[in-house]
Amino acid sequence: MAAAIPDQPDSFEFEVLTYSYYRDAELRGSNLIYRLLRILKDDESQILLSEHLADETRHAWLWTERIKELGRAPMPITDGYQVRLGKRAGLPRHPVDLLALTVVVEQRALKRYQEHLKRDGVPSRTLEVLRSVTKDEGWHIDWVRQKAREIAESEGTPDRFDESLARFREIDREVWAELEQVESEWMEAL
Repeated sequence: MAAAIPDQPDSFEFEVLTYSYYRDAELRGSNLIYRLLRILKDDESQILLSEHLADETRHAWLWTERIKELGRAPMPITDGYQVRLGKRAGLPRHPVDLLALTVVVEQRALKRYQEHLKRDGVPSRTLEVLRSVTKDEGWHIDWVRQKAREIAESEGTPDRFDESLARFREIDREVWAELEQVESEWMEAL
């Protein structure tokens, strides 16, 4: 799944691995936002995308910092959530499709972080990071969804966003089922 990751990590390694996955997702998310910056040229999008990009890279830094606090470096993730999603979905070229993919990715991140917040025994510093990244995800989803609907309407294809969203959500479910299986196997080994 990822380079240099043991088949059965211990609990400390699993913690570092989890944060490395989060970090990787944020970095890959920032790449998607950067792509949108080059495509959506209107003033509002440029401002919102710039702030969104700043959030994504800050989130990646927060996870990197958390890993450093544990005395480790981030583990390289070569086959994480977004890589798997991309292999199935490809990289859309149309702005509405890119925005739909962004919504699905942001919703997955938000759900993942919210689930992690509910676990027992989460270190207080990790809770701080989870709360910080979670508070940004909501506005990311809202503005991207609104922009996608606006573009689809202006192009006379009001259903395009919902159709893309449905397609990417189905791919997300498949990918997430695979990753949950891997994680479940690791948890059983602990």
